[in-house]
Amino acid sequence: MATYPDRPIAGSRIVITGATNGIGKEIARALVRRGALLTLVARDPVKAADTIRELAAENGAITAPEYIQADLADLDSVRAAAREIAATHPRINTLVNNAGIHSLSSKPSVDGFDLMTATNHLGPFLLTNLLLEPIIAADHARIVITASEAHRSWPRINLDRFAEPRSYNAIGSEVRYGQSKLMNILFTQELARRLEGTGVTVNCFCPGMVSTGLVRDSRILTAAAGLASRTPFVRRPDQGARMGIRLVLDDDLATISGQFFTSTPGLGVLPAVRIRSNQQAQEELWQRSRELVNL
Repeated sequence: MATYPDRPIAGSRIVITGATNGIGKEIARALVRRGALLTLVARDPVKAADTIRELAAENGAITAPEYIQADLADLDSVRAAAREIAATHPRINTLVNNAGIHSLSSKPSVDGFDLMTATNHLGPFLLTNLLLEPIIAADHARIVITASEAHRSWPRINLDRFAEPRSYNAIGSEVRYGQSKLMNILFTQELARRLEGTGVTVNCFCPGMVSTGLVRDSRILTAAAGLASRTPFVRRPDQGARMGIRLVLDDDLATISGQFFTSTPGLGVLPAVRIRSNQQAQEELWQRSRELVNL
């Protein structure tokens, strides 16, 4: 495994979404072992309580993580969580937007958007924007976003209608999921540009094919992924978390921003999909997302 110089994070406030299982939990584990002060944003209070007990027992933990309840698909819930976090923490050293779902069938969110798009893009977009003041107030803060090489599956977006709920099956869900991950990358690039000169860096990454509870609708597929993780083809969550951990810790990345890092062997040499270099698309996605979340 590659090594890199760690920046000190003991006593730093780090907010993580989706940390009650999978990649997010492993990122949280690595950070709490280094003395970071964690705020976990999660939907399920039972899972959150179990995760807090587990992480608090890790060697190096200064204190137990705190928990903020929020459903990223519910924009009012996101606003309430952001208010609570900002009121308590005037400085946030790192925000890790990791939470995401892959729904095998179309469902609407409480706000009337496609559930997968709301969870994977609109919720994180709103949360990040609402926390920018305490993030900018911190010294050399970082924002890390879990994206995916799945963005290559359908590298086109109707920027006027991308959040509308539409009927799709398991195959169509791959397209919708890939589009949501493409939005993560375009959001990363536009946010990095808007934060130039603030000292805040924004980067995203693909963890590779990882066995997690991402496929919310299928226990069979989740179980199958768990079995596959025992093979060389699918990674365990701790393996998939490595690039995210690096983006938080690597001191050599202190001034790197707006980049997509891949953990999928071989795909790093492929050319980027064309839309990723389209600044107009990045700006239009930002403006449309602002309208949809009423920012």
